[in-house]
Amino acid sequence: MIFLGPSQYKREHTLTMSRLFACFAAVLFACCAAAAQNPATDPPTATTPDQSGALTTESPEIVEFQKIEDAWATAVNQHDQYGLENVLSPLFVDVAANGDITTRNQQVVQVISSDDKGLYLTQKVITVRMLGDVAVANGTYTLRHRVASSEVTEKGVFTHIFERSHGGWKCINSQRTTLRQEMQGKQKKPSTAEEPFHIPFFSRGDKDSQN
Repeated sequence: MIFLGPSQYKREHTLTMSRLFACFAAVLFACCAAAAQNPATDPPTATTPDQSGALTTESPEIVEFQKIEDAWATAVNQHDQYGLENVLSPLFVDVAANGDITTRNQQVVQVISSDDKGLYLTQKVITVRMLGDVAVANGTYTLRHRVASSEVTEKGVFTHIFERSHGGWKCINSQRTTLRQEMQGKQKKPSTAEEPFHIPFFSRGDKDSQN
């Protein structure tokens, strides 16, 4: 073991500290150089979510069956036989608002043979109930068509029953009911969760007469 004198120990200590400082300075310089070559990027900002997905409150079932109803309406409006057959089941039965009952084949014949150029149907799904391989869709519709020589606009509600078939959905039953026009200036009742849309089947006078 070699013992160093105070002066020699001091020199060795000073030399060691100088070397450590030089190494530290070299490392610090290298880090600064790397940072200069690769400037820090701004932190990622939150992307704006898809507005259609962010704002919608519709369930996946309503979205799915709305597409089917839109395809149905488009087939009627464009007198498209294949489009209508793609939506309606061979077992389909339709009960119109006026009480007429027709099958799918009769519906197809009506669509392809109609010369009503003003015919226009829209359908909006309000609720969907899933019952295994059966689904019940309720909603509102507007049908513009010609009666005799006049063009009329029929507004009402529908109940459509669908059956799962070959991985898709086919309507097997349709029931439509025309809504009585609201009196002008009469305020409609707000919708509730238990009553998703207002169906004014009876006026107050009708209810009183039945009591």
